[in-house]
Amino acid sequence: MKILVCMSVVPDTTTKITFTDNDTKFNTEGVQFIINPYDELALTRALEITEAQGGSVTVIHVGPASSDAVIRKALAIGAQEAIRVDSEAYDGMYVAGQISSVVKDGDFDLVLTGRESIDYNGGQVGPLVSAMLDWPLINVVMELDVENGEVKATRDIDGGREELSAALPCVVSAQKDLCEPRIPNMRGIMQARSKPLNVVPAQDRYNNTSYKSYELPPAKSGVRMIDAENAEELIDILYNEKKLF
Repeated sequence: MKILVCMSVVPDTTTKITFTDNDTKFNTEGVQFIINPYDELALTRALEITEAQGGSVTVIHVGPASSDAVIRKALAIGAQEAIRVDSEAYDGMYVAGQISSVVKDGDFDLVLTGRESIDYNGGQVGPLVSAMLDWPLINVVMELDVENGEVKATRDIDGGREELSAALPCVVSAQKDLCEPRIPNMRGIMQARSKPLNVVPAQDRYNNTSYKSYELPPAKSGVRMIDAENAEELIDILYNEKKLF
């Protein structure tokens, strides 16, 4: 079985976000970048499946050469090889288009993604890859197994859990609780240095997005304390000031 794991490189959650060039570019200076946590879950589950059943795991990332160090961490965790599409990741449609082009040429059986990236929180890539490939999609799963050419997955829904199945090839996105992410050990780190990281050119399509400027959200206002005995004041604030009713 050949599994392709889609990987975003995102700022660590403790990063202080700033912009440069008159707020038109994200300032990467001093920023610690990591594997998107949901993608790390997808990678770990892919490794568990192939270790039990045989096969290979490839990670793919759309981004510049500055992402290579983080991609090497995925190789240290256990992926056999990596592919980097040499381009900025402009938006979800663009990233999905680049990935689907690689899948069509790579004879993969299963594509795994995280439910979303923790920087833009779009949740678009998995569904878009599924649509472009015309493959079944099982989104936001908490349990995942592959048996006899069929994917079996469980996910949360309103009021309970849902069990789904789909024939391979298939696209699946990972949710927290799918597995415990792995930490690369020294042996894996040493092996990652010699594993292939293949850089491929981007396809000249799907690039329909441009950014004019960035801005930070408004700062949070201070907390207003309402006496527990004064429910009428709270209701007045919610109704007349916040317009929540």
